[in-house]
Amino acid sequence: MESKKCAVFQMQIVYLLILLFMFSLSLAVTDEEQNDMQTYIVWVEKPVAQGSSAQSHEDLESWYHTFLPESTIATSNQLSKPRIVHAYHNVATGFAAKLTPEDVKAMEKKPGFVSAHPEAILPLHTTHSPNFLGLNQGLGFWKGSNYGKGVIIGVLDTGVSPDHPSFSDAGVPPPPAKWKGKCEFNGRVCNNKLIGARNFNGISTGQPAGDPPLDQEGHGTHTSSTAAGNFVKGAALFGMAKGTAVGMAPHAHLAIYRVCSAVGCAEGDILAAMDAAVDDGVDVLSLSLGGFSRPFYSDGVAVGAFGAIQRGIFVSCSVGNSGPSYSTSSNEAPWILTVGASTIDRNIRATARLGNKKKYNGESLFQPNNFNSKIMLPLVDAGSLGNQTSAFCDAGTLKNVRGKIVLCERGGAGGRIDKGAEVKRAGGAAMIFMNQRIDGFSTLADPHLLPTAHGTVVGDKHAPSVASFSSRGPSTASPGILKPDITGPGVSILATWPVSVDNATKSKATFNIISGTSMSCPHLSGIAALLKGSHPDWSPAAIKSAIMTTADVHNLGGKSIVDQTLKAADLFAIGAGHVNPSKANDPGLVYDTQPKNYIQYLCGLNYTDKQIQIITQQTVDCSKIGAIPEAQLNYPSFSIIVGSNKKTKSQLYTRTVKNVGQANSTYKLDILAPNKVDVNVSPEVLKFTKVKQTITYRVKFVAQEGAGKDGVLFGQGYLRWVSDKHNVSSPIVVIFGS
Repeated sequence: MESKKCAVFQMQIVYLLILLFMFSLSLAVTDEEQNDMQTYIVWVEKPVAQGSSAQSHEDLESWYHTFLPESTIATSNQLSKPRIVHAYHNVATGFAAKLTPEDVKAMEKKPGFVSAHPEAILPLHTTHSPNFLGLNQGLGFWKGSNYGKGVIIGVLDTGVSPDHPSFSDAGVPPPPAKWKGKCEFNGRVCNNKLIGARNFNGISTGQPAGDPPLDQEGHGTHTSSTAAGNFVKGAALFGMAKGTAVGMAPHAHLAIYRVCSAVGCAEGDILAAMDAAVDDGVDVLSLSLGGFSRPFYSDGVAVGAFGAIQRGIFVSCSVGNSGPSYSTSSNEAPWILTVGASTIDRNIRATARLGNKKKYNGESLFQPNNFNSKIMLPLVDAGSLGNQTSAFCDAGTLKNVRGKIVLCERGGAGGRIDKGAEVKRAGGAAMIFMNQRIDGFSTLADPHLLPTAHGTVVGDKHAPSVASFSSRGPSTASPGILKPDITGPGVSILATWPVSVDNATKSKATFNIISGTSMSCPHLSGIAALLKGSHPDWSPAAIKSAIMTTADVHNLGGKSIVDQTLKAADLFAIGAGHVNPSKANDPGLVYDTQPKNYIQYLCGLNYTDKQIQIITQQTVDCSKIGAIPEAQLNYPSFSIIVGSNKKTKSQLYTRTVKNVGQANSTYKLDILAPNKVDVNVSPEVLKFTKVKQTITYRVKFVAQEGAGKDGVLFGQGYLRWVSDKHNVSSPIVVIFGS
């Protein structure tokens, strides 16, 4: 009997060991699978509704889980981490999930699957500007728009530093009843200004959720306060740019969505934040981020933005910092306001005075009082000290420069500020920072070491001018749409910062001056919020049209806006021009476009029905609804591609304008035709008798003989409708093809 019990016990031990072995083998396989996984964005068709056309969030998530590998479904609560990291309900039909390439191949065979791609990691596109834009406290458009009260701006960025005075709710009413968002900060940090704050950063890349959306980089705090920071008196940095710091819409509400860190912004997290923002009830979305040009159906920002505008949410994005080369723009979808960067009329000037009495003006934030500008110091060219890396003042390359002024070239491995650090490490007394030829005369205010400071200078008649770094068109994804749409202040912008940069104060009112299209984007987001508050019935397309058709094309000196070469900037740099908020509030006419109008345009891009379905979240059949050329979209600008053959040499398009000005008004045509292009418009007079009346006109573009044969790649012009009170201007660019 005892021997029988012993045998049974031995068998149980053997069975247990087998189970443990199988369990460890399963764990090992799971770990191996986890190592081979990456986050994919998966687009699927909507599930067939049972008795209703609308699906609940739970229905959609159940549908999304059916696309996961069966082994994953069975073991997701046991051996492996949950595969789905984001389930989208509003701006897209699909999800972000941890998958292997084999999982995706298996998924492709399932009914309802559309496509999948590995998520992209997008980079960030990293005060006096309200006055420069004509926004003055207690006057004009600012007062008339009620400073943006009641409008909610959602900012997708690196988070926020919530205890800064810029986010005080003084004068800000409670949020509207539609607000459904939440604040993930501990304690009573959020208020009537900062009404929501959520953290999505790192979730799709495997970081733990639940951390508060505290800004560790400064970028998100800066952009948020630029869009809607409250009034803060006594703002300055290194004693420069003194004044009252305030955002574009100082009494608008802010909803913060942390989607970025120092390593970038995951596409899956961005989509999840946009999806949540729709549920939360925002009116404007501001994204100072973006990647390379892609077809819109594979661009998460473009897909999410389309879902947002379908619900009346305005979307503003930066064009990127890859200028001044052509075809470098990002965020090119026509339903997005794409923003380039320009200067304001304030310079943080520093002047280098050489022994031959010549003076060279630059900019620098760091201008110490103890620097004796009357003493002449030796000047040395860092490029003469050895190899090319020393010319760039890269880390560890300088020697024998103690007590000297060092000339460093832009470029190389280090950033602009890093070069100054290398000069200081090597004992240099100061630095002169020389642009590359491509950057021309475009300068930025950084905390450099430069001699002979002259401080803050206001009233630069060359402003605004286009920054060299601002990305240029033509659009790669859609050359028939002119991008960027607009430019706004993006050079040496003072705004809120989480910590003190100059160590000059223990106050929470800390600021920094930085540059980038990241800075210009929130300017336009705030202005869009003001327009939304002033005209709550305007669609996102109408707001965009008002901004574009009223833009300035001349600088403060009354001459054409210039670029980094100090020559007139072309339309691929400035788009419609530089934003003029007060004029945008009363545009006279608008080019309105509803979300459904984009479908024929997408068919004209030769996208498949499935690809268009990713963007629109609806079944599309281009063979039935038809396609239109890109330039036929009712857009506030014209981008025409002409060739030498008869079909493309002459092109006819229509535009429809809506009267949002006086009921009885007459507009007459004013044309500046591009070189070697005939532009014929019919009718030449538009007569309106009531508000919201629409009139359609036709435009025929005919390339003259020899157009484009002289080496000129494109021509530029304007089409304007002029009344006694309004000037409704649309830029024209004609690209000469073969």
